[in-house]
Amino acid sequence: MTEKQYDALVSSMAPKSPMWKDCLGAFVIGGLICALGQLAINGYLALGLSKQNASAAGSMSLVALSALLTGLSVYDDIAKVAGAGTLVPITGFANAITAPAVEFKTEGFILGVGAKMFTIAGPVIVYGTAASVVYGLIYWLMGLIL
Repeated sequence: MTEKQYDALVSSMAPKSPMWKDCLGAFVIGGLICALGQLAINGYLALGLSKQNASAAGSMSLVALSALLTGLSVYDDIAKVAGAGTLVPITGFANAITAPAVEFKTEGFILGVGAKMFTIAGPVIVYGTAASVVYGLIYWLMGLIL
């Protein structure tokens, strides 16, 4: 079997992706998550928090809700419909940290939850921090030059 024949066989056997349905689910659910975050911020503003503190409290509320829904095995059901709509907002990051902690809780708090919690999110934190340092240095150097 040649490589072209193999590619044709794989293409004919692979399930077709419902791209438009997936995009719509991601758009709607992702939009609802963002709207929920904005509602939380508006609620905190109405309680008298400053804009900065209300924004921080809104983000923390979304993270807490995402962690709770992950622990109750509801977040995965939402993600099956929404796909990237649940991964891109801050709720996806909270899910990425909470899911391994829930999965490995039977191994104990140290070797299970503590050791496995950052298996998915750890590289994101490391490379995000490293990238911010590099971008900060570039910004600082550009300030010296200009």
